[in-house]
Amino acid sequence: MTSADQAAAPQSSVFQLFTSSLLPATLMLGGGVTLYAIESYITATVAPSIVRDIGGLPLLAWVTTLFVAAAVLGSIFVAMRPRGMGLRGAYVCGALIFATGSLICAAAPVMEVVLAGRAIQGFGAGILAALAYAFVRFAYPEPLWPKASTLYAAIWGVATLLGPSAGGLFSQGSAWRYAFIIIVPLGLLMAVLAPWLLPKATDDRAHGKTPALQICLLLVAVLFVSIAGTVEHMVTKAALIAVSILSISLMLVTERRGNNRLLPTGAVMLAKPVARVYLIMFALLFILVSDIYIPYFLQALHGVTPLISGYLTALVALGWTIAAFFSGSLTGRRASNAIVAGCIIEALATVFLAFFLARDNQMASLAILGPAAVAMLMMGFGVGLGWAHLVTKVLRLVSSAEQDKASAAISTVQSLGGAFGAAVAGVIANSTGLVTPGGIAGSISAARWLYAAMALPGIVTIAAALTLREKAEIEKRRLGAPLP
Repeated sequence: MTSADQAAAPQSSVFQLFTSSLLPATLMLGGGVTLYAIESYITATVAPSIVRDIGGLPLLAWVTTLFVAAAVLGSIFVAMRPRGMGLRGAYVCGALIFATGSLICAAAPVMEVVLAGRAIQGFGAGILAALAYAFVRFAYPEPLWPKASTLYAAIWGVATLLGPSAGGLFSQGSAWRYAFIIIVPLGLLMAVLAPWLLPKATDDRAHGKTPALQICLLLVAVLFVSIAGTVEHMVTKAALIAVSILSISLMLVTERRGNNRLLPTGAVMLAKPVARVYLIMFALLFILVSDIYIPYFLQALHGVTPLISGYLTALVALGWTIAAFFSGSLTGRRASNAIVAGCIIEALATVFLAFFLARDNQMASLAILGPAAVAMLMMGFGVGLGWAHLVTKVLRLVSSAEQDKASAAISTVQSLGGAFGAAVAGVIANSTGLVTPGGIAGSISAARWLYAAMALPGIVTIAAALTLREKAEIEKRRLGAPLP
C-alpha cells in the first residue's frame, strides 16, 4: 500500500463500494454471491417438499452433497479455466451454468433429474463465488479489499436470516419449482450484463498443466465427507471421514512434491504465512458449522418452538455480519489483532455453549437461555471479526500469477471446513448420547461433549493467528515502518 492508501484506509467504508464508479462491479460480484447464498438456504428449506411431490427420499441427502462437490469443482475452474478465457468470460459461463441448472431443477419429473440440476447449479455457483474474490484486485483499490469481503459476509448473514423464510413461501405442493424458476432470468440477466459492468481483468496466470490428480483427490474427499455428514451408522460415518482425510493427505503430499500445483506456492507448508491463513479459515468454519445442532438442542432442552429456535440459531450469522462491519475499517496491526481476537472469541463462545446450551431448561428460563443466545451471537462474531482480513492477507501473500489459484482456494477451504466440521460434529453428537440413550439426558451429554470438543481446534486458530501477527510486526520493523 502507498502512504496515501494507508492514510485513506481507516476512513474508508463499505459504503464506498456503492459509489458511482464502483457500483456496477459491486452489483455483479455481490449478485453472484447472493444467488449462491439465497439459493442454498431456500433449497434446504424446500427439499422435503420436493420429496413429497416427486419422491426420492433415499436420494435426499445428495441434493446438498452434489451441490457442494460441484461448487468446489467450480471454484477450481476459475483458476484452471482455459487459457484466453478472462474473468469476465468465466463470470458469463458461471451465470449461464447456474441458470441452466436451476431450469433443470424446476422442470425435473423425478429426483434423479433434480440431482443433475443441482450438480450443474453447484458448478455455476462455485464459479460465481470464487470470482467474487478473484475480481477484488481488479474492481477495487487495495484499501477496499477488506470492505468487499465484509459485504460478502453480510450477504451470507442476510441469506441465513431470509433464505429459510423465503423457502417457506415455496414449500406447498409443486410450488417448490418456482424457487428454481425465479433464478433463471436473474442468471441470464447477469450473464448479459457481465461484459459491460465488470472491469477488464488481465489474465496473468502462470502457464502450467491442469493438476488432475489433486483435483480428483480433493473431490473424493469432499464427496465422502459430505456423505458422512448424512449417514447415521457410526462405523460407516467414521470410515467415510477416514477416507476423506486420507484423500486430503494424499492431495497435500502430491501438491508439496509436484511442480504442477492446484494451490498457490507455500499453501501446504505451515512455515509459510499463506498456509497458516488457510488453516485458520478451515478451522474457523470447522468450529462454526457445529451450529447445525443448535436448533435441535434448543427444542429438546430449552422447550422453544421450531420457529424461535431457527431465529435464535440465526444469531450466529448475525454475529458474523455485525463483526464484519465493525472490523472492516481496521488496518495493519489492528487487523492482525482482530484476527487473533476473533479466534479467541469463537473458541470461548463455543465453550460457553457447552455450559449453557447443555442444560435441562424446559421452562426456557432466560437466566440460562440468555447466555446461550449471547454465545451463539459471539460464535459468529468471532469469525466475522477477522474473516475479511484473512481474505486480504491471502491476496497480498501470493504473486499476481497465482491470484486466481489463491482466490479459488478460499472458496474451497470454506467448503472443506464446513463439510468436515458437519461430519465430525455428527460423530461426536451421535457417539456421546444423542441417539443412545437419547432423551434429555442424552441430549445434555451430546451438547456438552460436542461443544467442548469443537472448541479445541480454536487453540490451533489462536496459535496460528499469533504467528501471523508476529510476522507482520517483524516485517514492519525490518522496513522501518511505524506500527499503526
